[in-house]
Amino acid sequence: MSGTFSKIYIQVVFAVQGRRSLIQASWEEELYKYITGTITNKGQKLIAINGMPDHIHILIGMKPSCSLSDLVREIKKSSNDFINEKKFCKSSFKWQEGFGAFSYSPNDLNRVITYVQNQKIHHKQSTFKEEYHSLLAEYDIEFKEEYLFEWMDDGHLDSNS
Repeated sequence: MSGTFSKIYIQVVFAVQGRRSLIQASWEEELYKYITGTITNKGQKLIAINGMPDHIHILIGMKPSCSLSDLVREIKKSSNDFINEKKFCKSSFKWQEGFGAFSYSPNDLNRVITYVQNQKIHHKQSTFKEEYHSLLAEYDIEFKEEYLFEWMDDGHLDSNS
């Protein structure tokens, strides 16, 4: 009997629209549980989830039959709706378009799990922009700065800062 055998581990990173710090400690755990449910309902395995007020990291064990883009689209759409229905934010909440996705071998899992779990400690030493640039460099991903994320600068959206 033939079958498909795989171990696919992907870290997904995406930000709040405009990089606004909207995710509050008082409800982030509820958000993470909701996202965990979305991932599980799509037949995938959540390994680690954590973030900061302006972005999130999710480490997922994926089946090869799953489209990463479709999964992330569903996570973003359903969690946008969840946050807005719960009225966690005074204004409308929305994730930015796009995301980063980085693959890992089974040997890297403990390191990546620790990295995701320690986001709040990690970001005492580096900004999200520095972190994201570091991930892109580590994976030798070419990019144009203006196509990364919109960065908030004195309350205005700026894709170049």
